[in-house]
Amino acid sequence: MKSWWIRSEAGKTLLDLRDVAPPRAAAGQILVRVRAAALNRGEFIASLGLHAAGAPAKPAGQECAGEIIELGDGVTRFRPGDRVMGRAPGGFAEHALLDAREAMAVPARLSWEEAAAVPLVFLVSYDMLYPGGNLAPGEWLLVMGASSGVGVASVQLGKFAGAHVIGTSGSTAKLERLRPLGLEVGIQVRGGGFLDAVMTATGGKGADLVVNAVGGTVFAECVRALALRGRLATVGYVDGVMRSEIDLEALHSKRLRLFGVSNKLRTAAQRAETVAGFVRDVLPALADGRIRPLVDKVFPLAELPAAKAYMESDAQVGKIVVSAG
Repeated sequence: MKSWWIRSEAGKTLLDLRDVAPPRAAAGQILVRVRAAALNRGEFIASLGLHAAGAPAKPAGQECAGEIIELGDGVTRFRPGDRVMGRAPGGFAEHALLDAREAMAVPARLSWEEAAAVPLVFLVSYDMLYPGGNLAPGEWLLVMGASSGVGVASVQLGKFAGAHVIGTSGSTAKLERLRPLGLEVGIQVRGGGFLDAVMTATGGKGADLVVNAVGGTVFAECVRALALRGRLATVGYVDGVMRSEIDLEALHSKRLRLFGVSNKLRTAAQRAETVAGFVRDVLPALADGRIRPLVDKVFPLAELPAAKAYMESDAQVGKIVVSAG
């Protein structure tokens, strides 16, 4: 089968298309024919440390949607031919393996491309807003980098949860595209300088929950933008800045909670727990159309390098997907 592999060289991530033997489903796994797979920025940024210089190349891709063609021992929730989506290491290929505990049925109204855009960004956003951030109706949510995949999903889930949503982006055009999805207040800013606008929008209160998908350059200002008992979720650092000051007075006096969201050190069982909550709380809204994934652009699987280049141009709003037909 055709499979894209990723490697790091001279500070860059490079892609190679290989012919490899199709995988087989082991116990607890599902083998799918990949119909579509989505790009995730973190996988392609060499500075994030996901691909150490000189390390062996490995299959590329992190999530996909497709038809089940083989079930491993012990898998009883699905049948061959079922449409599923989920976390799938090596998803940029003609076939991929999913852990059955993390697989989700694809709602009938979703296309393959829309389904592929769900698993990572929506589950991460759910983790931040629901069990992590305890976002309540009527609260203020601030999404840093609102046009990214995680940013768009957070805007949509924040609106679905009944919150007031503020988002930042360096582009007014991108912010306008997010208004139909639930963005109430758009702040055009690249990096810092958003505090006054947040305070104005919230009547001087500040944000109850902040999603920081940008990194260290905005972390300190995110803390200052929080309301009493506010929560700050750090999910990314696309700016490459891994250090920032912490305002201890604000942390102490406003009784703040700062937390990170990552799957890197989580077990499969822990990830499966998040999937179960998402299936219960959010999947019905994807099934009936209250939430629809935003796919910015679709490329053929054979043109993954072009999709990567488009992602690196920072032109998209939402997810970039490759289609395997």
